[in-house]
Amino acid sequence: MKVIVDEDKCCGAGQCVLLAPEVFDQRDDDGIVILLEPEPAGDRHAAVREAAAVCPAAAIEVSEQA
Repeated sequence: MKVIVDEDKCCGAGQCVLLAPEVFDQRDDDGIVILLEPEPAGDRHAAVREAAAVCPAAAIEVSEQA
């Protein structure tokens, strides 16, 4: 799995950080997403998929190809 975030789309809602804190963080100054782990381990895939699904700005893209 590969994860891509679009900082320009991000609205800083923080749902991704709540669901997958090992993979996502937020900048202190404006809350924009920070991708910590672009290729997360298998045990984190479900949380990353859910984070992408609930992102209100559709700023998270998940590719299932390694």
